[in-house]
Amino acid sequence: MSSPNQIHPIRIAPSLLACDFARIAEEVRAVEAAGCDWHHVDVMDGHFVPNISIGPPVVQKIFECATKPLDVHLMISEPGRYAKAFAKAGAHMITFHAELFDSTDGMGAALAEVRASGVAQVGMALNPATDVRRIEPLLDELDMVLVMSVNPGFGGQSFMPEVLSKVSWLREQGYRGQIEMDGGLNLETLPLCVAAGADTLVAGSAIFGAPDLTLRIQELRKLAAAARPV
Repeated sequence: MSSPNQIHPIRIAPSLLACDFARIAEEVRAVEAAGCDWHHVDVMDGHFVPNISIGPPVVQKIFECATKPLDVHLMISEPGRYAKAFAKAGAHMITFHAELFDSTDGMGAALAEVRASGVAQVGMALNPATDVRRIEPLLDELDMVLVMSVNPGFGGQSFMPEVLSKVSWLREQGYRGQIEMDGGLNLETLPLCVAAGADTLVAGSAIFGAPDLTLRIQELRKLAAAARPV
């Protein structure tokens, strides 16, 4: 049987939160031309996190100009309520947060509700302070686990290396889904994520702030390939 570290391809997912929103269609096309795999779309409601970003109408416009899948990260208080709207808008992956729920039953019910929205894949996100073992009973039902390496809500924060142990733990348990890391990923920190077992890598300013998008994505991909465990 193949190692969980090698089941999924390395995916580079630029975070559109770091792009120029006045030129979002151009930015989407630019990172696609540069070789990205997914678009990471952060949705914030000003309640679960202290910031507000975008809703389904903007996601739909991104979908209309994109050819790569939309990885929609819901940092909102009622993911089940809004999942259908985001699925209809074009989300390929919808990820919501474990911290919203006090019990495994609550998480499971929300997971079923998001799955029923018609979205292709469903993931669960963990804030840096959240124990990864909270989601252990649901791992077989999750297409992806998103391990946050910053506290959610704002871009440009520094990477928190202590969360890498969550990624290692997931792979040690035999988790065979995708593991995504988001927050502070750059040329130095991205290889650490891959070495721990992550395969889906979100980067905002490290990509959109680069003078050459194609070169930066190539650099990140090369570093990821070199760091990947056998």
